[in-house]
Amino acid sequence: MIEIIPAIDLMDGKCVRLSQGDYSSGVTYSENPLETALMFEDSGMKMLHLVDLDGARAKGPENLRVLEKIASRTSLKVEFGGGIKSAGILASVFDAGAYRAVCGSLACMFPEEFSSWLRMYGGKRIVLGADVRNGTVAVNGWLENTSVTVSGLVGKFLDAGLETVEVTDISRDGMMSGPASDIYVGLMHEFPETVFVASGGIGSEADIRALDDAGVPAVIVGKAIYEGKIDLKRLAAGK
Repeated sequence: MIEIIPAIDLMDGKCVRLSQGDYSSGVTYSENPLETALMFEDSGMKMLHLVDLDGARAKGPENLRVLEKIASRTSLKVEFGGGIKSAGILASVFDAGAYRAVCGSLACMFPEEFSSWLRMYGGKRIVLGADVRNGTVAVNGWLENTSVTVSGLVGKFLDAGLETVEVTDISRDGMMSGPASDIYVGLMHEFPETVFVASGGIGSEADIRALDDAGVPAVIVGKAIYEGKIDLKRLAAGK
């Protein structure tokens, strides 16, 4: 069964969801991220995708205290992303309890530094985040477009030990319109030794099962959970 990774996106310390990466579209679903994380834990989830939206467009993370609370008070393995722009910040993220770090903008803009992090910490702790808009990668909180493709980005880091890539289709993120399955199937065919995690567009349990049928190993789910479209306990039980 495909691994389901619930998501918490943070703005001002609250759980929010955006639509297509538009910060002005943010909807607050909870003012207590720890309670939300505990709910995920109770539902049988093992990992949490925690994104610091404030940090993604700032000089560094602004919600590390939330990470500390969740990592210390739940058994969830927390992967943290947003604002990881230096080796010092990366170390502080791990010190705060992150199981692994998701890096996107820095990997695209400073590939040599990202490669050094992969070699230092290993591919199990450093994850590449590729946020895609119109076929190319966007950076800095999805606010800036580049000319880099996902394939081109992934190819840069295979020799450095890259193991996992999380690919978000920005056009579908928060829209619950269905995932871009063809993107993940194509990448898995091109890079068979790399684990690709789907993100963006999940709107139903049927969407998750379709990705599972396509062989996608893991999926990040956010808005559909908060909107009551998905029963995590049933999915965790394999039903």
